Amino acid sequence: MTTHYDVPADLRTAIRRGDFRGQTSGQCPGYVQTNLVVLPQAWAEEFAEFCRKNPKPCPLVEQLPAGEARPSSASDADLRTDVPRYRVFRDGAAESVEPTDLLPLWRDDFVSFLIGCSFTFEAALVRAGLPVRHLEEGRNVPMYRTSRGCAPAGRFAGPLVVSMRPFRREQIAEVIEVTSRFPAMHGSPVHVGDPATIGIADIRKPDFGDAVTIRDDEIPVFWACGVTPQLSLAAARPELAVTHSPGCMFVTDLPERQFETP
Repeated sequence: MTTHYDVPADLRTAIRRGDFRGQTSGQCPGYVQTNLVVLPQAWAEEFAEFCRKNPKPCPLVEQLPAGEARPSSASDADLRTDVPRYRVFRDGAAESVEPTDLLPLWRDDFVSFLIGCSFTFEAALVRAGLPVRHLEEGRNVPMYRTSRGCAPAGRFAGPLVVSMRPFRREQIAEVIEVTSRFPAMHGSPVHVGDPATIGIADIRKPDFGDAVTIRDDEIPVFWACGVTPQLSLAAARPELAVTHSPGCMFVTDLPERQFETP
C-alpha cells in the first residue's frame, strides 16, 4: 500500500531516502506539483521560448540558473534527488532505465525548468465533490499523444500530450469552472468528448500512465499535459536531457491557492 504524505518536505525526504518511488497524484493535496525538464544551457533559451509559445501544456513555474539544483519553490529541496523516477534522453531518445537520482549525470551547465501540473488542481476537484477516477482506483492518470501540434520554437516541436479524467455530463460545467481557476496548472480542458477528434485511436490504451474505468454515463475530459515537452525532445535531439517519469512529479512548497484565480 502506498504511503500518503500531506507535507511536501516529508514526501521529498521519503523520495530522497528511496522509500517512495511511485507516482505522486493525490500526494500533498493543496500544494503545487510540477513537471521537470533539464537541458544543457545551450538549449535553454529555445526551450523557454517553446514554453512561452505553448502556455497551455508548458506553464512555466520556475526556471533555475545554470548548474543550480535547489529551486526557490521548495525549501531544502534538490532536483537531482527529489523526484521519484527520472527519464534520461540522449539525442532525443529515452533510455529504458529510469534512474532514481541524477547525481552521476549532473552537469554545471544544466538548466532546470519546473512546469505546472494538473495534479495540483485535483484536490480542488475532490473538494467540489467531483471524484477523480485515477485517485479512486489508485492508478496513474492516463495520458495520450494527440494529433494536435504545438507551436514550434527553434528546434523544439511536436504533438500535444493530454491527460484524461472521466466525468458525467452534468458535472462537466463545474469541472471546467474549477480547473479554469488554475491557468498555471494547465487550466481548463482542451477537449471534451470523442477521443478520435484529437487523434486518440483507443482510449483504453494510454501512451503514458494507466487506463482507468470510464462508465457508460461518463464522458472523457482532456487537459493539456506537461509530458508534452518530452515528445518535443525527439524533434530537438539534444545530446543529453532529463525529465521526470510521467506521473512522478516534483512536489513544491507552494500552496495551490497562490496559483488559483478568483
